[in-house]
Amino acid sequence: MDIVSIIIWLVVGAIAGWLAGQVMKGRGFGLIGNIIVGIIGAILGGFIFGLLGISFGGWIGTLIVAFIGAVVLLFIVGLIKK
Repeated sequence: MDIVSIIIWLVVGAIAGWLAGQVMKGRGFGLIGNIIVGIIGAILGGFIFGLLGISFGGWIGTLIVAFIGAVVLLFIVGLIKK
């Protein structure tokens, strides 16, 4: 993996985490936390969509999958915190 791929992962993760934090009504964790949530969400979303047999292409598809995964992750974290 080269440096450009890592930067793209971080940017997509940050955007997905930030969007998920906005949708989940302020459950974001700050910039670094959102990047982490977005990256973990991308992995989780890829796993979920892989199980369903659905695949998206391109960076917009990756962002959608990461966003949905991050929302699911924030929802699970919210359940655990309660």
